[in-house]
Amino acid sequence: MALSLIDLPDSSTPSYDPLPHYPPVGAAVASGWAAAVATLPTTLRTLAIDGPAVLDWAQVAQAVTAHLSARGAVELVDLREAGLSWEEIQRRTRSAELADDPHFETLAEGTLADLLDPDRLPGNPVPPGTMRVLLGPGAATIEGIDVLWWADLPKRYAEQAIATGGGRNLLAPATTPASTRRLFYIDWPLLDRHRDAHAHRIDLWLDTQDCARPTWLSGTALRATCADLARRPHRTRPTFNSTPWGGQWARRELGLNPEATNTALGYELIAPESGVLVGTDPRHSVEVPFQLLAALTPQDLLGAEVHRRFGTSFPIRFDYLDTVDGGNLSVHCHPQPEYMRTVFGWPYTQHETYYVMVGGEHNQVFLGLREGTSVAQFQQAARRADTEAIPFDVTEFVQSFPATPHQLFLIPGGTPHGSGTGNVVLEVSATPYLYSLRFYDWLRRDSADQQRPVHVDHAFRNLDATRRGDAVAERLVQRPRVLEAGEGWHEELIGALPEMFFEVRRLRIEPGARAEQDTAGRFHILTLVEGERVMLRTEAGDEHPLRYAETIAIPAAVGKYAVQCLGADPARLVKANVT
Repeated sequence: MALSLIDLPDSSTPSYDPLPHYPPVGAAVASGWAAAVATLPTTLRTLAIDGPAVLDWAQVAQAVTAHLSARGAVELVDLREAGLSWEEIQRRTRSAELADDPHFETLAEGTLADLLDPDRLPGNPVPPGTMRVLLGPGAATIEGIDVLWWADLPKRYAEQAIATGGGRNLLAPATTPASTRRLFYIDWPLLDRHRDAHAHRIDLWLDTQDCARPTWLSGTALRATCADLARRPHRTRPTFNSTPWGGQWARRELGLNPEATNTALGYELIAPESGVLVGTDPRHSVEVPFQLLAALTPQDLLGAEVHRRFGTSFPIRFDYLDTVDGGNLSVHCHPQPEYMRTVFGWPYTQHETYYVMVGGEHNQVFLGLREGTSVAQFQQAARRADTEAIPFDVTEFVQSFPATPHQLFLIPGGTPHGSGTGNVVLEVSATPYLYSLRFYDWLRRDSADQQRPVHVDHAFRNLDATRRGDAVAERLVQRPRVLEAGEGWHEELIGALPEMFFEVRRLRIEPGARAEQDTAGRFHILTLVEGERVMLRTEAGDEHPLRYAETIAIPAAVGKYAVQCLGADPARLVKANVT
């Protein structure tokens, strides 16, 4: 499967690094099926190869069989055919609350093993003189495995495959049309939970972005590398996607995705989808899910208290919303906490903030209701736009503020908001990222020339009508407050609310000056929002450069570190941490 969602920048924009990568610990990255099969013991009886549903399992089977058959007879068992009936799987994973909802589903609970049919699983023992190869999601659950491989494919491939009609949902019949709704809310939670539960015993991790010649790392080296990364600063591989409202900033300023129509969504660090490139050469590397670091090393990465509160869920995300020469984002809100828990099944909600990196006095950020707004009239206008394609002026109901560069806007769950055209917004938010409940989307049409869906019922059930009038400017558009200062630098709090579990700070560092920092047992995330380059140095002796627009995770285990401004101009960095 060929897919490139991010390309190298051209030589005129060498600063932003789209392929940050880190050396493996304990073993080198290897490649190819022949070399992988050569690692198997001569006494092998059962090999399990697990991984996501979207993988080209037929190619995996062919490659492994071709190299293993020289040793003797090979029995292939396809776990994709070992599920319960599709009707029963749907019954077990469907929520009564959202059974008929076309866009959302309650996050799946339980395990992948709950959906396998015991009568369809292979029996023991393996026939004499035969090697059994178990293939597909769920292979790791079978008893009597000698060796466990994990064949991975980053999630962006699954979304792309299903969007273009080439994917398959977890345990679904090959003839059943796949849906991103099921992928996001059923397949991914089950597959992530399944992978994390077996990560401690994986013998070989394969990156199958090139399925004909995968790159791979031993399980021991995988875990040692994750442990190493969880104790020093590192970046995840950024991904920029296109949408109907997308802009051109990342293409022009960062040199990314020159062949794409736009660079709307920039995933700098979104734990459920981000990956870390492991290898001395980014073109010969293994992409490891960032979530796997959290699963294997939660105390070092998150910190003890954050781990206690959030488990292995990394609770903060950083991403870009690029509308430069694009269109307005939809005006939407995110679920309020109780609704998120009881309806969507996520234990914490999608509080957000917008930090304006590019904007202007004539650009807008939509935020909160206008004083005197009739919610009933707003709802009537939104419903008519949805059902009858009748446009309306959303600013009759929702306030707008100038998109002043370096202003932060706080957006608690339930607050109507959106970024206007011409902006680049750094979204510093809680990790849930699939629950934008749209009031109005400007009657915009998608690539299939269909009016893009909105979610009027969900949106108005979650609307916080108290976020209106002057209270919005007073509470959600806060003035910076200096917290700490040293020679040539200071740190200020630019946004915090009691109902939000994280806060946003900003460092300003003069050229050559060093800002002393300490994780104090809680991870930090930093983005350089102004200036050319800074250098991070830890007490353990690690150094990591950070360039304009790049984002970096500072694990809790790092402890004390310093940020030094290396450019000719002052540097500003946005910083977030759990409070």
